[in-house]
Amino acid sequence: MTVKPIHVIGGGLAGSEATWQIAQAGVPVILHEMRPNRPTDAHKTEGLAELVCSNSFRSDDAEQNAVGLLHAEMRKCNSLIMQMGDKHAVPAGGALAVDRDAFSDSVTKALNEHPLVTIERGEVAGLPPEDWDSVIIATGPLTSPALADAIKNLGGENELAFFDAIAPIVYKDSINMDAAWFQSRYDKEGPAGTGKDYINCAMNKDQYYAFIDALLTSEKTEFKEWEANTPYFEGCMPIEVMASRGPETLRFGPMKPVGLTSPHTSERPYAVVQLRQDNALGTLYNMVGFQTKMKYAEQTRVLKMIPGLEDAVFARLGGLHRNTFINSPKLLDGQLRMKAMPRLRFAGQITGCEGYVESASVGIMAGRFAAAERLGQALIAPPQTTAMGAILSHITGGANAETFQPMNVNFGLFPPVDETDGRGRPVRGGDKKRALTSRALRDLDQWLVQQQRLAA
Repeated sequence: MTVKPIHVIGGGLAGSEATWQIAQAGVPVILHEMRPNRPTDAHKTEGLAELVCSNSFRSDDAEQNAVGLLHAEMRKCNSLIMQMGDKHAVPAGGALAVDRDAFSDSVTKALNEHPLVTIERGEVAGLPPEDWDSVIIATGPLTSPALADAIKNLGGENELAFFDAIAPIVYKDSINMDAAWFQSRYDKEGPAGTGKDYINCAMNKDQYYAFIDALLTSEKTEFKEWEANTPYFEGCMPIEVMASRGPETLRFGPMKPVGLTSPHTSERPYAVVQLRQDNALGTLYNMVGFQTKMKYAEQTRVLKMIPGLEDAVFARLGGLHRNTFINSPKLLDGQLRMKAMPRLRFAGQITGCEGYVESASVGIMAGRFAAAERLGQALIAPPQTTAMGAILSHITGGANAETFQPMNVNFGLFPPVDETDGRGRPVRGGDKKRALTSRALRDLDQWLVQQQRLAA
């Protein structure tokens, strides 16, 4: 019997992952990507799973960090995004960072070569045709206006949006290593690191305050009238917006000096700017946490005030793009289907999850849900005790629909553990995190076995 294809709209991380999961389940899938026919404000290529902001998937610590736990769960789910992320990892301390071009090329190649995947280039302008009876919308933060308006009208909700900012990238050979040095915070090694994975640029107190003053007085990108009241996501805040909250804010954020010692001076840095390797060749480094909305000329002027970057040559300057997401707790059911039109599922950042791996993990779930439904199998959500289940629960009802904003995975989304220490007291700190992560991986394994039995 011929199995009717599932349609996936959007070739970002979530759409690529959903497509892979569907095809691996034995169901044909058509992936619709509007680039290059219709470009976006942030993408530079036509490759699938292009990383438009940082090249980091963040912490890879599956024992003490919720993001690292999510990595581990996704690997267990045969995630294409994690396969290619691991394959193209670059040094990043305790984090998993990737060569963005090689990563995207590999994802594109894998999907192009899969016998059950068809990739169609072109915009889906408006609601999908009625004969597409199973659709996953994974158009991300840069959903085309026609589709965004159709979704808004269908859901009866006002559009929610915010700005997502892009950090500058510097050519390594233009960095003055007589002032800068290699070191990870606390010399921590990661999955592809050595403990000396970041380039650090230190500032004394006078340099720091001069830099803050330049940030605050620099010319910024002007917003259009319809963008003026759009809020920022706290996890990707432009540096000048952070600086406006108080002169010390950056010292307790991306410029914190802890865990670092300069080999050039015996003085403790007052603040530190870190740069992280951005490609496998090690020729490009991105400025960690330095998303900005300064105008291009101002970026060059202000960022060259940083010791070590006096002669920096920028491969890419920072910028802004508008992010769009739906009120998922009100509009979606527990299997990511739109209540007003169940043939539509949603995945990725448009659901209100935030972050590369969070988006891809929702793609995993949407793809598996859609494939199981097409094959007449039961739909079972991963337990809320897992990282994936915690995200799913949050965006489909755990969050307050009246105040819903994008959310990264974090241990606050998990049900509490009941474990106690040797004295009968609730576990805390690192022991609590280990209890949460070990429970999550155990429960995920049981969920995967259950899914396999249902598919048999």
